[in-house]
Amino acid sequence: MTSNIVQSYRNLYRHALHAVQYSSPARYTLRSLLRNAYRTKTAADFDAEKIKNTLTFLHYAGKEKGLEHRLLKNLLHVWWWEANDRKKQDKTLKSASMKTELSQSTIEHFEITLKMLNESMGMCLPTSLSTEDKPPEVD
Repeated sequence: MTSNIVQSYRNLYRHALHAVQYSSPARYTLRSLLRNAYRTKTAADFDAEKIKNTLTFLHYAGKEKGLEHRLLKNLLHVWWWEANDRKKQDKTLKSASMKTELSQSTIEHFEITLKMLNESMGMCLPTSLSTEDKPPEVD
């Protein structure tokens, strides 16, 4: 069971890196997302069918620059900005207090939309970047 989980992590990471063409900010965001998912969930939470569907999605995202590639690119862009906004808000209390209900509502709608995408396509894409292992800032 454990070897299957490790193998699924490696396959997801390999396919995801290929899908984003090893680009610098995206690869670190992906690494953080996968690490968080595999560290916080138990072995019972992993579904082989969902992992297979996600691998297929990532394969097609890397194969050509179609809908899958653009969707993955935009998701990673949102996750990267979410992580960097949190990092900046932690540094200053002024910017943390300026976070409005509008931005919170936007994040909630994004996560709900992503959950519905996962349910409809039978995938296991992470819904948010809630982890202590945040991607590094890119100049």
